[in-house]
Amino acid sequence: QVQLVESGGGLVQAGGSLRLSCEASGRTFSRDTMAWFRQAPGKEREFVAIITSSGKNTRYQDAVSGRFTISRDNAKNTVYLQMNNLKPEDTAVYYCAADAENSYRAQSRYYEYWGQGTQVTVSS
Repeated sequence: QVQLVESGGGLVQAGGSLRLSCEASGRTFSRDTMAWFRQAPGKEREFVAIITSSGKNTRYQDAVSGRFTISRDNAKNTVYLQMNNLKPEDTAVYYCAADAENSYRAQSRYYEYWGQGTQVTVSS
């Protein structure tokens, strides 16, 4: 069974940090583009960050650029999202996703595999 399992979410004050992890199982994801998306209450799911299969290329949503860092450890089948200087507007459920075509695209429709999500809440 293919699974992506996120962890590391929680409640943090504005200006604080969290590190999200997404561990994959059931298949090897080392050739996949991996990404993080988020969905705030009442809003559509939106792209946050993306990383190529090798980890050499990354891209971010403008609102998180300079504060968030995506990385991966293919030996552990795990992708990470380091989030620093968190703001209340970062509050959302965060999802990791895998694109088996390694297309390096930010649109959610290209991602075949999704985790269940982890809640991040930033208080002001």
